[in-house]
Amino acid sequence: MTALLSFVAPPPGLAPHTEFELDPVAGVDGLFAMRAAEAGDLRLYLVDPGTVIDDYAPELSAAQADELALTSPDDAMLLVVARPADAGVTVNLMAPVVINRTTGAAAQVILENQDFPLRAPLG
Repeated sequence: MTALLSFVAPPPGLAPHTEFELDPVAGVDGLFAMRAAEAGDLRLYLVDPGTVIDDYAPELSAAQADELALTSPDDAMLLVVARPADAGVTVNLMAPVVINRTTGAAAQVILENQDFPLRAPLG
């Protein structure tokens, strides 16, 4: 299953790209590869936080939800960027990627007034 994502603004570090393909990584529950549609070698790994982190329940601002045309929490798919390093994999909980499940509109949002780490280690 490939999902087509259209970011409302280029994700940080990926400008000028706004169109991406999201594919699950075979054999790893909750892990996805997101590739730029026009530059397939440009890729990020995203993780469904529900598969690796307990009690992660960020709140979007009204403006962030409106930008993606989200009318209900069920409309949103939430993923976090994984960063592999020699010391292990970390995920950015302060800036999740939010996707409108119906339209494919997406944004990497900065959570306001919430105390989540930029580099949370995965156990």
